[in-house]
Amino acid sequence: MTPDKQPWHSHLAADLPAALVVFLVALPLCLGIALASGAPLLSGLFAGFVGGLVVGALSGSSVSVSGPAAGLTVVVAAGITELGAYSVFILAVVLAGALQLGFGLLRAGTVAHFVPVSVVHGMLAAIGCILVLKQIPHALGYDLDFEGDESFATEGGGNTFSDILAAVQNADLGAFIIFVAALTALLVWQKVGKKLVGSWMPPALVAVLVGAATNVIFKHYAPDLHLTDATHLVAIPDLSGLYGILFALPFPDFSRLGDPVVWRIAATIAVIASVESLLSIGASDKLDPFHRITPTDRELKAQGAGNIVSGLLGGLPVTAVIVRSSANIDAGARTRMSAVLHGVLLLLSVLVLAPILNHIPLSALAAVLIIMGLKLASLRVFHEQFQRGKAQFVPFCVTLAAILLTDLLVGVAIGVLVGIYFVIRSNFKSAIVVAHEGDEYLIRFAKDVSFLNKPSLLRAFSAIPNGSTVLIDGTRAQFIDHDIVDAIDDFLVSARARNITVELRRSATSLNVHFKQEAAA
Repeated sequence: MTPDKQPWHSHLAADLPAALVVFLVALPLCLGIALASGAPLLSGLFAGFVGGLVVGALSGSSVSVSGPAAGLTVVVAAGITELGAYSVFILAVVLAGALQLGFGLLRAGTVAHFVPVSVVHGMLAAIGCILVLKQIPHALGYDLDFEGDESFATEGGGNTFSDILAAVQNADLGAFIIFVAALTALLVWQKVGKKLVGSWMPPALVAVLVGAATNVIFKHYAPDLHLTDATHLVAIPDLSGLYGILFALPFPDFSRLGDPVVWRIAATIAVIASVESLLSIGASDKLDPFHRITPTDRELKAQGAGNIVSGLLGGLPVTAVIVRSSANIDAGARTRMSAVLHGVLLLLSVLVLAPILNHIPLSALAAVLIIMGLKLASLRVFHEQFQRGKAQFVPFCVTLAAILLTDLLVGVAIGVLVGIYFVIRSNFKSAIVVAHEGDEYLIRFAKDVSFLNKPSLLRAFSAIPNGSTVLIDGTRAQFIDHDIVDAIDDFLVSARARNITVELRRSATSLNVHFKQEAAA
């Protein structure tokens, strides 16, 4: 019996530590994505706990985690600017959620099953590479780029690699020492921690605690190394209790409900959020150690409900997010309770934990994310894909490179196109088998034969010497395209003049194919 079929509390020993890890990963990402979107910082945290509490409870996935996504930052920033007010934008978020509910009812989730496995693995490896590359500047205390950024191009005409170079040239020694301390603690605890205390103290939490403690030590014994600038630390806005939270963000402006611009932006959010969620769900299912399959239509409905609630509370749009999901799986989550509990922790961070969490250095979190990235993009992954042959390895590499140089959706689209090319190429090559012994030739249709196979069939016909005997065997074909029929008809005519004897064999399922020159056999 898989864990999700058992009582929800039976796996708390695994789900609670996993929730802590996901919370630590999600916290700076929620804030960073809100900052990059030009939205209030709290909107990211609201979207984060809605993604955990609402989507986590309704989703059919046992390991996926939802929240604000970096892939929507451009859409959010442009939408807020175009609509002129954040209250109007969150109306678009509510409407986007309603559209996603419609997608789920129309069973649009099946789209996810058309993404080749090689592309999914390429996406995971690309996310891993992005995590490593994007966290190097944070590890060095160069925190100009927001946490959660996945784009290759950066502000000021730079890119991921130029940011790394700038970080090396402007490294903060204190931040780097904290990174090294956190990374060392994480690696050591991975080796000995489970033997000492079991799974209740996950390595990621140990890394963050060591990083924060190191910065406290610097405060008392090495003030020059102490990180005091808020740009180097987690920065949660401090609110005055529940009342302050309820009125911290505006409510949707329903007076603009009939505005076509609002609906256009809502449709854009709904489509992008749905595609990203389905891609993330597919990738999460591949990483799930129990190999559970998520019902995609139910996921779209859960995401729709999440966006309706997030928009009503003033939060950013939510999607399933592969970074948080992979952190959840890597931390040992067994059921969706880990996603729900991470949402509870995000809510508590807004209510009461801000003064404590604001002492966490971003360089300590960078150690956690870099290790996670290295696992997603390990050499073993590349070796496995290489062993599967060119038809798998090329789409894998193209997807990885395309995502690194563009963004997730564009990269996956390019990868899918390359994958489709290899599928067509494989079918094209294997549909027609040509063999001969002496002057006896066999042309066998090994599977369905379409117009794409016509050039190779014509080449085979032209290579047959005069005076030969040819057997055209279609018994294994369920379908023979009319273009192929015409090519065979033409060959039957020319065979007479070339003294070629032709025999035709057809399957019972292809009796509807009538060769005009069958008498020539």
